[in-house]
Amino acid sequence: MDLRVEEVEKAFAGGEGRPVLGSVSFAAPAGAIVCVLGPSGCGKTTLLRIIAGLESPDRGRVTVGGRVVAGPSPEIGYITQEPTLLPWRTVLGNVELGLEIAGVPRDGRRATARRYLELVELAGFDGYHPKELSGGMKQKVALARSLAVSPRVLLLDEPFAALDAQSRNSLQEELLNVLAHTRTTAVFVTHNVDEAVFLGDTVVCLSSHPTRVGRTVEVAIPRPRDRTGPELNALRKGLLEFLAGEREKSRPAPVGAQRSRRTEGAGDASEKRQGEG
Repeated sequence: MDLRVEEVEKAFAGGEGRPVLGSVSFAAPAGAIVCVLGPSGCGKTTLLRIIAGLESPDRGRVTVGGRVVAGPSPEIGYITQEPTLLPWRTVLGNVELGLEIAGVPRDGRRATARRYLELVELAGFDGYHPKELSGGMKQKVALARSLAVSPRVLLLDEPFAALDAQSRNSLQEELLNVLAHTRTTAVFVTHNVDEAVFLGDTVVCLSSHPTRVGRTVEVAIPRPRDRTGPELNALRKGLLEFLAGEREKSRPAPVGAQRSRRTEGAGDASEKRQGEG
């Protein structure tokens, strides 16, 4: 396995507060796409930050290629919801940024940056600035920038969430094409069930608090996949039912039911005292 998440636990306030992650485990072979799906606020981004080495787990560990992740590493790329491009740099300058930091000579890094721009279908946009690009094009630049440094694992935190449906579908297909060329292992966090079953080799479904792996679904459907085909629809139905169940668990009980339980508890305590008397 290229990536292993082993019994990772995390709580707010350094482990003394409310649990966020309660023993999360999964693994991914080299070149696989794992989609992480779960209720809002269940800790998906926290999990991704731990895999990236930006936060430390309270318990458990993450390994990439057999090595424990103890901090940020060039082996791990990270794409957030916002492209976070440097507005004063051109498209080419943004893509070659990681290579520049790594000390790659100018000619070499520019050749590499242009190769990845071509791979994400942005050849010819070298001299543009971020303000001149659409949202989808900015995410393509962010993808090219992350891949230019040849990470072993690429983490994507809902990178297409802000895009319209047509742009989202187009970028999903381009992402699959790019990952097929690079054979990069990917962990893709999403709220979108359709996106998860279309992209993922595996879908890891997280439960509500404390967050654990509630269900793991292998998507053994060859690509290219039919978004509206019966195979994906069957998987989609099962995942939607799971998520609905988790949302129901996390809802507070109605006020009347809470009051009834308190009254019953008080009555039980009173009867117990009378019995003792």
